Amino acid sequence: MSEAIVELKDAVKEYVNGSLRVTALRGINLRIDPGEYAVIMGASGSGKSTLLNLLGCLDHLTRGDYLLGGESVANLTDDELSEIRSRRIGFIFQSYNLIPQLNVLENIEVPLFYQGVAESEARGRAEVLAERMGLSDRLMHKPMELSGGQQQRVAIARSLVCDPILMLADEPTGNLDSKTGHEILELIDELHAEGKTIVMVTHDDALAHRAQRIIRFLDGKIISNEWNGTPKT
Repeated sequence: MSEAIVELKDAVKEYVNGSLRVTALRGINLRIDPGEYAVIMGASGSGKSTLLNLLGCLDHLTRGDYLLGGESVANLTDDELSEIRSRRIGFIFQSYNLIPQLNVLENIEVPLFYQGVAESEARGRAEVLAERMGLSDRLMHKPMELSGGQQQRVAIARSLVCDPILMLADEPTGNLDSKTGHEILELIDELHAEGKTIVMVTHDDALAHRAQRIIRFLDGKIISNEWNGTPKT
């Protein structure tokens, strides 16, 4: 068996608000292998967003372990987690999270800037990805000059520019009309077909069934784990 991209072991996440202690994840065990396309589903408050934040190294576990590409990241400092995020994880958000003052190429280049990649190399990578996303005629446009679908294409290009081992998507079509959303999902399907490991949070059953695997959460626990529509053992 190949080394997992994601491996959670007895993962617990608790939040403390004054005298109140809330357990958002309750002893989660989860393995996601290279090239998998998994969808996380569940009602508001079920733990799916907490899980995505932990997988994205945006938060710390209270107890348990998280291995990303075989490396334990559960006890890293914030600075170390930031370094992991920039090099190993690509994010696609519902709200795009583009920098309004930067144009298309500059937004795609941002992760490379923080890694100290040479300007000429960064520009070359950004141009290749922009062309792939169908943005060759929008390179100098800023986010407010783009449609929602074009902004999401910029966000996808930015998520790919460091060639991450894990891509995380949070309701990536939530702000798009159905036609544009379908085009974005087809792009994500293409990335999966090329071997990318993708974990997506969604509330849309129709979208979820495009994936290989559907993991459903309730009250901080995994209640079902379906592989191509059948329970995965």
